Amino acid sequence: MSIALTGGSRSLGTEEAPGFLSKERIIAAPGFNRWLVPPAALAIHLCIGMAYGFSVFWLPLSKALGIKEALKCGPEIGFWQELFVTSCDWKVSTLGWMYTLFFVLLGSSAAIWGGWLERAGPRKAGVVSAVCWCGGMLISALGVHLHQFWLMLLGSGVIGGIGLGLGYISPVSTLIKWFPDRRGMATGMAIMGFGGGAMIGSPLAAELMKAFATPTDVGVASTFVVMALVYFVFMMGGALSYRVPASGWKPAGWTPPPAQTSNAMITQRHVHVKKVWGIPQFWLVWMVLCMNVSAGIGVIGMASPMLQEVFGGGLIGLTQKFGELDKAQLAAIAGVAAGFTALLSLFNIGGRFFWASLSDKLGRKLTYVVFFVLGGLLYASVPGSAGAGNKLLFVVAFCVILSMYGGGFATVPAYLADLFGTQMVGAIHGRLLTAWATAGILGPVVVNYMRDYQLGLGLPREQVYNQTMFILVGMLVIGLICNLLVRPVADKHFMTDAELAEEKRLAHERAAAAESGPGTMSFHGTSTLWVVLAWAAVGIPLAWGVYKTVLSVMKFFA
Repeated sequence: MSIALTGGSRSLGTEEAPGFLSKERIIAAPGFNRWLVPPAALAIHLCIGMAYGFSVFWLPLSKALGIKEALKCGPEIGFWQELFVTSCDWKVSTLGWMYTLFFVLLGSSAAIWGGWLERAGPRKAGVVSAVCWCGGMLISALGVHLHQFWLMLLGSGVIGGIGLGLGYISPVSTLIKWFPDRRGMATGMAIMGFGGGAMIGSPLAAELMKAFATPTDVGVASTFVVMALVYFVFMMGGALSYRVPASGWKPAGWTPPPAQTSNAMITQRHVHVKKVWGIPQFWLVWMVLCMNVSAGIGVIGMASPMLQEVFGGGLIGLTQKFGELDKAQLAAIAGVAAGFTALLSLFNIGGRFFWASLSDKLGRKLTYVVFFVLGGLLYASVPGSAGAGNKLLFVVAFCVILSMYGGGFATVPAYLADLFGTQMVGAIHGRLLTAWATAGILGPVVVNYMRDYQLGLGLPREQVYNQTMFILVGMLVIGLICNLLVRPVADKHFMTDAELAEEKRLAHERAAAAESGPGTMSFHGTSTLWVVLAWAAVGIPLAWGVYKTVLSVMKFFA
């Protein structure tokens, strides 16, 4: 008998036991507490969610050589030269390409490897995600040390982006199968973590850079190394804690509703991922997500300058407009705007859990109707509240809008499970995330370029966003129409009983060997203590992040 702990096999006659990272190793034993799975997902999502907070590094990195003042490149140094230049500092606009790469690679890698994830299982996907995300940060640290931006793009942008995609979708299918009675709430808990990652990571990065900074070093490289190591521990802990339910498992006391009396939008059958490209409902939901995200993500990127330019000195009790403020006053309103951005992040995160949970009651289709109708009304109200100088209505509108932006992300996996079944929902969700990659380009381009266009026409700064708001309303109208067109999937697209049985065999063919093989932690009769400890491990850092964010929010209300 030969045993390999990682990726190896165990010979039992002619039978090979699955490797330590395989899906068959993590089939839960009877008595496993399903509430241990959401903390495992949160442990990964809270780490990769730092992608939202990477902008905290831009200003320090823009002075990596000059330290106090940036060593500006000459006009002959273009973007391609900046990838390799070592004699001058990077521009913030150049560094921002890493942010774009994050979400393009997230969507594309989730689409490419989503099918593999369904068969490989969440543990293997989580481990690969940890290696890519944290390894990418280490490569980026080397890029900062050598002042080679191409290494940063390769490390965090490309390799880290692949880790983002795999880590983001790794728990989706598993959580939906553990919580068939509360699909929206389950995915909302995990995807809430992705929105909350920056709440923890940004202040942590700021504290680390402050500690590591010297007269000759801005401290970014060392911060990358420390954060990579911390994240690796958390992500590996989450990946190794994943468990999948045994075939046919259902919550105690829960009975699936009979097909003939259940919601027509919730199927009891399953679609294979290879067929979704040809199913109209997939593309309708793709547009639903793309329009919802495009509108929200464009606002996120411009929230701080928008508030400052619209209200100007009114943010600090003055009557001057933005262009009439001096340097000290501009710094003061920037601090207020930072609190506004922090407030939006709280609503973004809270909305992921609130709206996804509410969708279990309202239904996914009606929930998106609320997003588009209420969101459209709120966007349309912004020019009026801005023109009247009503800061309260302006802020409330954007807080609700951002809650629905986050809610759209958290609700869509359950929407897919309703329409296409649960067998391959993780892979289907991966392909749907190409809508996010598209929106990550479309939304900011519309908001940023419309702003520049309006300024070029000579409009006052407080009015340059008015036209943009109505364009975003138009996007939501398109999303609403697509959502209303969604109907139950036609029978011809579902797997036959024989195809489903084969897919389950491929996914669980060594289940019996796994349950007795080495490396399996069964958690028989899981105690409440394990659940408390698991939630504390992710809850304490999240609570710290919320505390730091609330401190920033207080500046807004001061």
